[in-house]
Formats: sequence, structure tokens, C-alpha cells
Amino acid sequence: MNNGMGAERLSWAQALQVYTRPRVVTMLFLGFSAGLPLLLVFGTLSAWLRDIGVDRSTIGHVSWVATLYALKFAWAPVVDRVPIPVLTRCLGQRRGWMLAAQIGVITGLLAMATSDPTDSLGAVVACALLVAFSSATQDISIDAWRIEAVDVEYQGAMAAAYQIGYRVGMIAAGAGALYLADFHSWSVSYTSMAMLMLVGVATTFLIGEPDRRISDQTWRQEQRVIDFLARNRDASPRLRNLVAWFIGAVVCPFTEFFARNGRWALVILLFIGMFRLSDITMGVMANPFYIDMGYTKSEIASVTKVFGLVMTMLGAVAGGVMVAHFGVMRMLLVSAVLVALTNLIFAWLAAQQPLIELLMLVISADNLSGGMAGSVFIAYLSGLTNRAYTATQYALFSSLMLLPAKLLGGFSGDVVDATDYEVFFVYAAVLGVPAILLVLYLMRRPDQAVGVSR
Repeated sequence: MNNGMGAERLSWAQALQVYTRPRVVTMLFLGFSAGLPLLLVFGTLSAWLRDIGVDRSTIGHVSWVATLYALKFAWAPVVDRVPIPVLTRCLGQRRGWMLAAQIGVITGLLAMATSDPTDSLGAVVACALLVAFSSATQDISIDAWRIEAVDVEYQGAMAAAYQIGYRVGMIAAGAGALYLADFHSWSVSYTSMAMLMLVGVATTFLIGEPDRRISDQTWRQEQRVIDFLARNRDASPRLRNLVAWFIGAVVCPFTEFFARNGRWALVILLFIGMFRLSDITMGVMANPFYIDMGYTKSEIASVTKVFGLVMTMLGAVAGGVMVAHFGVMRMLLVSAVLVALTNLIFAWLAAQQPLIELLMLVISADNLSGGMAGSVFIAYLSGLTNRAYTATQYALFSSLMLLPAKLLGGFSGDVVDATDYEVFFVYAAVLGVPAILLVLYLMRRPDQAVGVSR
């Protein structure tokens, strides 16, 4: 896959036709299953806690639950290589882990539905941790399936379809959950969300297990390590096998990435860690901001969770098409600039009256740029992986993308309490500047091809 400016471009018609491929369509449903749990332990949970009077600093600290998404690289090697009894034999490595993770999400959501954060906030947080861990595990397996299911040139379309499904899931978990909470209760809301996860369960049973086309060179590198250990007679066979597995599943994915990218590897990793600092930090305080501005839960649901997510899906489709036509690096630069600029519009909104028309304007700009950035960045990360270590390497990249932002985002409430919303949104916009500078530097790389060994 060539991410550079010299890549062969598809015509606009060819770029649009990739959305008709069956496995691209499948990503809509897998994306829905992946997108549903996130807001239920992030934005929607923040709205629930604020609605019952929990202070903003506590809400910001509770948002660290979502940090598990940023730590999924720690158990990705297990998802990549370790079979689950019965499930792996019946469904395959990727689908077996998908189903196990989906069961975990459903269990956690049902437990949250039966908990009361007023009396037992700790119990709600514990249930949210189960949802976040299971959801992150589902993400690992879905990302691996997506990358292995089609050739590299279709990853932009796969990313866009995934984003659309993801955003539909967020509509359900955002607007749907808020509507249900407004007209019924938070318990009914979270129970309903658990039932919607059955969409992911059904899709897991219907799709096929992808083929893993791994280069001989990759296997030879691992085999040399295993052969070396086999010659070590001081260790027991069981210990040698365990160490060989650990090196092949955990060490090799990282060393292979650094060997392939050389001195650019650290720059790439730094860029990945900086790309989403701006929008994730802003997102922690988005729902509390709307509530403090005076918007009702139904207005928030209608504008930010329905209208806004439709704008995000349009941005995702546009991002997938423009990646195919212009290439990834150009679109990474455009996306990084737009994400930072749209946070400044929120600073302007904070000084206005709570008018629906103004909220729609701001949400349109923010979500169009966010949807485009999501498709572009997923395509970029997908092109960085080696299929011998798909789950592990992609989990490393996506975890690195989230970890700095989640940690910093946990202090968002403290920043608002110490200043005000206008200052906070300017602060969030400034956090996007390092990503812009880093992508400009990466565009100077002599060989823009990722150079993945397939």
C-alpha cells in the first residue's frame, strides 16, 4: 500500500465502486457492534452521571474507564495466537474471540442496568470496566478480521464502512440511550442497549473466517528464534515452547515494525499518539457542556447524536473516497488541521445563547471533519500492519492512539472547573498542533510506501 503522494490514483467512479464489495458491506454490521459499547462507558455514562448530580471532576475521572481501550495492546497477542476452547474450533480464531467479547459486553451492560450510581458508583464503574474490556477485545478481533479479509487497496473503503456502522451504533448508544432515559429510565436504556448487541452476535455467526496470507520471510524469522531456543538444552521443553510462543506472539510484532520502518518508526508512533489528543479531550466534556448550556436531553439526542452522527457518516464516506483518490498522507494533513480548527468553533458556541440552530451548525462542522479523519486514520493504521501480527500490531497502534488522549482527557473537568468552557475548547484545539507538525514531517519521508511484508 502506498500512502504517499505518488500513489496510483483511482478515478472517482472506481473509488465509489469499492463500497459494493460484500465484505465492505459486512463492515457496516461489525462497525455497529464495535460502536455501540463505547458511548455507554464514555459520553452517555457522563450524561447519566451529570443528570443525577455527580460533579464534573468525578465525571472526568470516571472517563478513565475508557482507558482500557488504550491498553488493549497488552492482551492483543493472546487474541492473535491463543485459541478459545470450542469457540475457535467452531468459528475460527477471529470469530471465536468476537463472540466471547460480545457476550462480555452484553453481561456488563445488563449489570450496569441493574446498578444505581447514586448509591453504588463503584459498582457501576466495575460493570463499566467489564464492558470496556470486552468491547476493546471485540475491537481487536474485528480490526484483525477487517485487515485480513481484503487486500490493502480496499482498506480505505473498509474503514469508511466500519465508521458508518460504528456511528450508527453510536446513534443507538447516544441518542437512543438518551431518548430511553428521558422517557423511561436509565435502567431501561442500558437493558435495551444490551439487546442491540445481538446484531454483532448474529453477524459473527454469518461471516466467514478470513485467510491469513503470511510471507515466508516472516515465518522464517520466527522459526530461527524457535530453532535457537530448541538448541538450549538447559531449559525444559515446556519452558522453551512458552518462551518461543512469547517471542513469536509478543516480541516479534514490535521488532518487525521497527526493523521495517527504521528511524521513522518512533516518529510514526509519536504521530499516532498525538493525532487524537484534540478531539478526545474535547469529547469528555461535550455532553456536560450541552447540559450546562441549557439544552434538554432530547435536544442533545436529536442534534448531537442523530443529526451529528449522520454528518459523521457523510464525512466517513467522503474520507474513504478521498483516500482512494488523493492518497492517505494528503488527507491525514487535511484531517489534522480540520479537527483542531473545529474545536475553536465550540469555543465560540460557549459564548452564545443555547439556540438549536447554532448547535446544528457547530456539530455539522465538527462531525464532518471527525468522520473524515476517522476513515483516513484507520486506513493509515491498517497499512502499517504485517498480517502475521495483525491483531497485535493494530492493537498497538490503536491503543497508542487512545492512551495519551484518554489520560489527558481525564483532567478535562478539572480544566473547565479551573477556567471556563471557552478556555477549555481553545486548549483542546491547541492540543491538535503537534499532530499537524508531525504529519508534515512524515510527508518528507523519501519512500512513502509503508512497505508491509504480506
